[in-house]
Amino acid sequence: MSLKTLLRAGGVAATWLAGAVLAFSLVTPAQAQTKFSREQLEQMMAPIALYPDALLAQTLMAATYPAEVKEASEWADANKDRYKGDDAVKQVEGRNWDPSVKSLVAFPSVLATMRENADWTQNVGDAFLTQRAELMNAVQALRVQADKAGNLKSSNEVKVVKEQQTIIIEPADPQVIYVPQYNPTVVYGAWAYLRIRLTTCTHRRATTSGLRWRPESPGASRSAWATRSGAAATGAAAT
Repeated sequence: MSLKTLLRAGGVAATWLAGAVLAFSLVTPAQAQTKFSREQLEQMMAPIALYPDALLAQTLMAATYPAEVKEASEWADANKDRYKGDDAVKQVEGRNWDPSVKSLVAFPSVLATMRENADWTQNVGDAFLTQRAELMNAVQALRVQADKAGNLKSSNEVKVVKEQQTIIIEPADPQVIYVPQYNPTVVYGAWAYLRIRLTTCTHRRATTSGLRWRPESPGASRSAWATRSGAAATGAAAT
């Protein structure tokens, strides 16, 4: 099922586990039994819901392989001065990692966030495996709130497209993808204080206000990333 299909799936008719107080426990995907509530899913997705769709798709898939994410992040740190973008992805072709994980070596800051917030990554992966439609509903709910707050607009970096009940975020330049930086308690407006409060994931480069777009990896071509991971775009020149 494509990400666009997932973003449209389910609407608000999903069955929620009313009144449950669920801990974010560390479990393997095969053992995942926890039913996350709507509020928990929105809190979980708040740090990444504004990622461009292609990057979001890779991040969600990679989260189902947390051990590989850790290895890939450590590799990216160790080789940050040697390989970037496509060059980095080519260097890990022989690794026994999922293609989604390999694609993210072009986005070391994303891998670092996932590694440094291991419990959050585990839960995102579990939710993606067991509550995929509800997770995508949470993404859309958050994008709607960012839009209402005036913080989600087309720019030189991204194109925001509204199709019926779906908000799609695409690179303005198909050859370049930017990683957003934002504070979830700010970018989603006053609503965030009631529904998100404290997020379970801390971005390395979270801003105190607004939404900023940061180019990530130099030399990453769209074709290489799409071939390896089925995504639509890849990294950009670094600052």
